[in-house]
Amino acid sequence: MRGTVLIAGATGVIGQAAMHHFAALGGWQVLAISRRAPEPVAGVTHLPLDLTDARACREALSGHAVTHVVYAALYEKPDLVAGWRDPEQMAINLAMLRNLVEPLGPQLAHVSLFQGTKAYGVHIRPFPVPARESWPRHDHENFYWLQEDWLKARAAEAGFATTIFRPQVVFGDATGVAMNLTPVIGIWAAICKAEGRAFAFPGGPPYLLEAVDADLIARALAWAAGAETARGETFNITNGDVMVWQNVWPAIADALGVAPGPDEPLSLAGALPQKEDLWQEIVSRHGLRPASIRDLVGHSHHYADFVFAHGVRRPPAPALVSTIKLRQAGFHDCIDTEAMFRAQIAGLQERRIIPPRDSKGGTP
Repeated sequence: MRGTVLIAGATGVIGQAAMHHFAALGGWQVLAISRRAPEPVAGVTHLPLDLTDARACREALSGHAVTHVVYAALYEKPDLVAGWRDPEQMAINLAMLRNLVEPLGPQLAHVSLFQGTKAYGVHIRPFPVPARESWPRHDHENFYWLQEDWLKARAAEAGFATTIFRPQVVFGDATGVAMNLTPVIGIWAAICKAEGRAFAFPGGPPYLLEAVDADLIARALAWAAGAETARGETFNITNGDVMVWQNVWPAIADALGVAPGPDEPLSLAGALPQKEDLWQEIVSRHGLRPASIRDLVGHSHHYADFVFAHGVRRPPAPALVSTIKLRQAGFHDCIDTEAMFRAQIAGLQERRIIPPRDSKGGTP
C-alpha cells in the first residue's frame, strides 16, 4: 500500500528513522512535521508546525490528503523522569495528537501511535516478565491512556484503523532529542579520550533490559501501514535479544575507538554540561559539525542516568516484554543489539557528529 504518510515528530529518534525509511521505499508522499527542520531528505516535504497550536495545525494540514500518520511526536518537561507523572504534561500530549488528527480528511486510513513500557508501570513498580499486550490496563495516570482512548474513539467515528507500538528502550542516530542514548554515549567517549581516561561504564549494577533499533521500528511502521493483522492492535517491539550494559560496553567502546575501563559511577546529567569547552575543542580538532553538547543530546543525558541505573544500589528488576504477538501477526524482523550500536555509531561518525573511530586523543 502506498499513499501520503505524515510523520509527526520527524526530528525525533523514531520519526527521523521513519522519515528516511518511507522516503526510501518509493511510492510514498512523505510529509515531515516538526518545529525544527530535519536534515534534507529526497522525497520529503517538511512542514514546520507547533502541534500545541490548534489553529496552526488546521491551517497547515487541511489542504493535504493524508492517508497514513506516524505519530512519533512527544512533549517532555526538562525534568524528564518527574514529568512522566505530571498532569500538565499528559494534557499537552493529548492536545498535540488531537490537534494533528482532527484536521485530516476522509482519506485517512491508518494511524500508528507509540507507547512504551511505562504502559506496564515500569516507572512505578516491577512487573512480571515478560509483559504482554493482553494484560489489563495498568492502574496509573498516563498520557498513553488519554491518547489511546481519544484516538480509538476518533477512529471509530471517522473509519480509519490504528496500530499502537510499545517499544523498549529506543536507540537511533537522531540528535537533540529527549530520549536517545547513542549520541550521549558517543560524546562521552570522545571526552574520555580527550582527557586520557578510560571509557568506563558510568551507571549502576548490571541488569537485564531490551533495546530496539529506530530503523527496525521504521520497518515495522511500513508493515503496519498495510497489514490487516495490524489493524486495531497493540504490539510490543524489541530487537529480539536481551542485553546487560556491562556486557555490551566493550563492543560499544570498540566501535568508538576507545579503551573501556572498570565501571566508574558518574551522573552524565551532571558531568556533560561541565565539559562544553572541551567539547568545542574536540569539534575544532576533528572538523566536526559545529554544535553544543546541549544541541546534540537535548535532555537525553538525564535519560541516560535513568537507563544506566545510576545511583541505584540494587540491580533493577528486569523489564522484559514478549514480542510473540508481533511475530504471529507477520512482522519477523530483528537485529543483534551489538550490531545496532556499531551501525548507529558509524552513522554518527560519518555525519561528523562525533570523532572518527581512528581519531587520536588529546586536545589541541
